[in-house]
Amino acid sequence: MKPFHTIYNKALEWSKSKFAIYWLSGISFLESSILPYPIQDIILASMSLKNKNKAYYYAFVCTLSSVVGGIVGYYIGYYAYDIFLPFLQEMNYIDMLDRAKVWFDDYGIWVIAIAGFSPVPYKIFTITAGAMSMHVVPFIAMSILSRGARYYLVSFLVKRYGDSCDLWLQKYIDRLGYSLIVIVFLGIWYVQ
Repeated sequence: MKPFHTIYNKALEWSKSKFAIYWLSGISFLESSILPYPIQDIILASMSLKNKNKAYYYAFVCTLSSVVGGIVGYYIGYYAYDIFLPFLQEMNYIDMLDRAKVWFDDYGIWVIAIAGFSPVPYKIFTITAGAMSMHVVPFIAMSILSRGARYYLVSFLVKRYGDSCDLWLQKYIDRLGYSLIVIVFLGIWYVQ
């Protein structure tokens, strides 16, 4: 079974569409507020691979869409946390939200920097930031920095290593995906 290979190939297919930029921006937006799976990196990488001259433009679009989605997630937490609570419970996010609150208390705004750059579910931290009434301007600034660093790094690597990067991903995408799941679960287990 190769689910990550299937997702990667689907993302490659989307990146060839004339609507690719809309897929990228829509998925980046949704991933920061409600979408459970972060596949925008794969779409960004495949689009950057297809058109290396626009790689940084795609990173900009991805960053902007993701930050706007993060702001929506923030306001979901700020204004509608109680309304979305059953949905969050159904998706088993409550324990993660509780841990995120502890991390916000301990590390403040730096949690957004880590969540924005790393593969952890960013939406958990955008919603929690709003629920905890974090100041919105530092939240947005840190989101721009961390999400931008992540997406520009993806575009830089694809631009720099190009086709060899695609060959490597075709070969190792499933191992990478499963490894990421193990790392996330180990991280969750460690902080409990």
